[in-house]
Amino acid sequence: MALTKINNNTLSAVTALPSAIATGKVLQVVTATDTTERSTTSNSFVTASNSLTVNITPASTSNKIYVVVSAGMHGSTTTANAVATIYRDSTDLGSGTSGFAVTYAEGGADIGSPVSMTVLDSPSSTSQVTYQVYIRAGSSANAFINTFSEKGTITAFEIAG
Repeated sequence: MALTKINNNTLSAVTALPSAIATGKVLQVVTATDTTERSTTSNSFVTASNSLTVNITPASTSNKIYVVVSAGMHGSTTTANAVATIYRDSTDLGSGTSGFAVTYAEGGADIGSPVSMTVLDSPSSTSQVTYQVYIRAGSSANAFINTFSEKGTITAFEIAG
């Protein structure tokens, strides 16, 4: 295997990956968890929790960020649903009002379920980006996240492009 020598012995002079380093490698991982139940009655997406937020600074504009979220969610009445999505800064990465995950309450009971959301994002930036979980109520009831002893977790992986 050939070695790549940095001529002036400083990392600040490196502007690109050496050709021997393949793309698709995980460069960094950041994660956050939240165990506090959060709720909203808003029919528009709002931050679920400042704790379900990660900040990551991509090393290259060609790198991708793979975001994984796991949490418990539910709506509070028989006709209520809870909807969740992932934002990058102020951009909703989900499917409009449907987000990435929807749960329903049924039969007059608060029925929760675990939800998982994933997205492979191309922020095309070398500035810090923030990924955060947002939720909304689908009707005039409460939408809950981190429910029924389910802790919420968000993890972002930077993938070399």
